[in-house]
Amino acid sequence: MNNNSGILEQLRSRYGDDTFKPQTTKDDILTLWLPVDHVPEVLKFLKHDLPQPFPLLFDLTAIDERTRKPENGHIPYSFTLIYHLFSFERNSFIRLKAGLREDFPKAPSISGLWQNANWYEREVYDMFGIRFEGHPHLSRILMPRTWVGHPLRKEHPARATEMGPFQLYDDKMDLEQSALQFKPEEWGLARQSDDSDFMFLNIGPQHPGTHGVLRIILQLDGEDIVDAIPDIGFHHRGAEKMGERQSWHTYIPYTDRVDYLGGVMNNLAYLQAVEKLAGIEVPERVKYIRVMLCELFRIASHLVWYGTFAQDVGQLSPVFYMFTDREKIFDIIEGICGGRMHPNWFRIGGVAQDLPKGWEQLVQRFIDYFPKRLKEYDGMVMKNSLFKARTVGIGIFTKDEAIEWGVTGPNLRACGFEWDFRKMRPYSGYEMFDFEVPTASNGDCYDRAVVRVAEMRQSLRIIEQCVKNMPSGPYKSDHPITTPPIKQNTMHDIETLITHFLGVTWGPVIPPGEAMSCIEATKGANGYYLTCDGNTSPYRVRIRTPSFPHMQMLPYITRGYTVADLLSILGAMDYVLADIDR
Repeated sequence: MNNNSGILEQLRSRYGDDTFKPQTTKDDILTLWLPVDHVPEVLKFLKHDLPQPFPLLFDLTAIDERTRKPENGHIPYSFTLIYHLFSFERNSFIRLKAGLREDFPKAPSISGLWQNANWYEREVYDMFGIRFEGHPHLSRILMPRTWVGHPLRKEHPARATEMGPFQLYDDKMDLEQSALQFKPEEWGLARQSDDSDFMFLNIGPQHPGTHGVLRIILQLDGEDIVDAIPDIGFHHRGAEKMGERQSWHTYIPYTDRVDYLGGVMNNLAYLQAVEKLAGIEVPERVKYIRVMLCELFRIASHLVWYGTFAQDVGQLSPVFYMFTDREKIFDIIEGICGGRMHPNWFRIGGVAQDLPKGWEQLVQRFIDYFPKRLKEYDGMVMKNSLFKARTVGIGIFTKDEAIEWGVTGPNLRACGFEWDFRKMRPYSGYEMFDFEVPTASNGDCYDRAVVRVAEMRQSLRIIEQCVKNMPSGPYKSDHPITTPPIKQNTMHDIETLITHFLGVTWGPVIPPGEAMSCIEATKGANGYYLTCDGNTSPYRVRIRTPSFPHMQMLPYITRGYTVADLLSILGAMDYVLADIDR
C-alpha cells in the first residue's frame, strides 16, 4: 500500500534533483537517500508543509555498514541513519536514509522537531556512538552509564564468551554506585523554587507494581509532581544484537520475549518482514491460524493489564479472577502449540504443524464462557466508583499530542482517533474479518481502559469467525525456503538432499534486501525492520516497540499530578519493560 506518488517530484523541485536518490526495497516503501545536512529541513517539510503530511516519527535507527557487502548502487558508508515517518492521511510510510562516513560520526539532532526523537537519538548514540549535535541531553539510555563501547557496532562482541570473565572489584562497585546517584543539575532540574525546596524521590528500580524493573526519579513539590525522569534499560538483553548472530529461523524464539505477554504476535511481526524479503506468500489457512492465535494472545495480554491495573489503584480481587481466565487461554494455546506463554509456533512461511483434532471445541468453550466474565468485570472494575475516582480526568493527552510523542494502539484510540493497523493496513488476512475499532473521546486513564475492554470483545468476534470459517489447505507455504523446508524428492538425488540438510541445519539463505513489517500488537504498533546481505542470518534487526515512545511521554503527562496519580497513569499505559528495553 503506497500513496506516496508525487512526493519525490515535490522534494526534488524544492531541494534540487541531485539531493535525493531513490532505493528499491522489498517492502515497496518509498525510500530516499539524502545528504545528512539536509535531514532537518527535509523532515520539517514532510511534517509541516507537505500536503497530507507525515506527522508521526515512527522510528529512528542506524546501521553499521562497515562489514556489509556493497549493494543497491549506493556509495558505501560507515553508518546509515534511517528515519521512518508515517502519514495517517496517506495511510503510508516513507523511509529516509542518510549516510555517515566517519567511524564516530556526527549528525544534526531533530529532537526540536519531534518530541519522541529525544529517546530515539539517545538510543542511536548509546548503541552506535553517533553523536547528535543540538540534542539537549545526549547520554546513554539502555546501557549503564559506565558501559564501555557501543553494542550494535560490528566490532562489539556479541557473546559473553568473547569477553573476559566478569569481576566486581571494590573500586568498580564504588564507580557503579556513584553512577547510579541522581544529580538533578545534569537534567536541568532545580533543587528549589522561590518558595520551597523540591524533594527527589526514587521509585525503583524494582519489579512490583511497575510491570518490569523500572526506575523513575520524581521531582516533587509536596505530593505534586514537578517533573519525572524515567530510567530504563534494566531489562535490556541485546535482542537486536542477537538477531545478527542467529539464523533467520533460530531467532524466532527470541522475539517471543520482547513483549513477553504478546506471545505469537512478536513472531508474526518478525516473520512478515522475513516473508517480504523472501517473497513468500502464505496459504489462507495459515493466515486464519495466525490471526486466531494473535487475538487469543491479545485477550491474554489485556487480561494481565486489566487485573494489574485494578491492583495498581487498590483492588485486590480482579487480578486473581483475570489471571485464572488467562490460564484458560493458555490451555488452548498449549493444546494447539504445546507451549503456553512462549509457544514459539509460527514459522517462516507458515506454522509448525496443523491444528490438532478437537481444537474447535477448545476454542468454542472459551468463546461461550468469556463474555459473561467480561460483564462481571465491568461491574467489578469499570463501574466501581473508587476505580473511576482514580482514573477519570487523570493523565489526559490529546490526539495531536499522542502523535507528536509516537503513541499508537489503544492509547491513541482513547483520544478519539479510530486508527488500527489491522483495519487500515490489513495484514495476515485481517481484511477478511468483520470487527470494529473501539475508541473513546477523553484521552484519560479511564478511557484507555474503556478501549482495551472493548477490544477484548472484538477479539472474541474475530476468534469466532476463525472457528466458523477456518479454510482447509496446507499449514505452510510450498516456497523452497520455508522452515522446515519441504522434504519432497530428498531421497531421489544427493543435491536436493544436501540442500534440505543445509536448510534444516543452517536455515534458509534470504536474498539481499530490506523490508519492514508493522502490526497492531497488544500495546500498539510493533515493527520489525530487517536488512539482509544475502546470508543465513540478518545483517541488522531493528525492533520498533510501542512501549518505548509511550514511556518517553511519562514526564509530559504526569506533571501537575500527584504520586498516587502516577500509579494510575503507569497502569493505564499498559507497558512491559522488555518491550521498552529489548
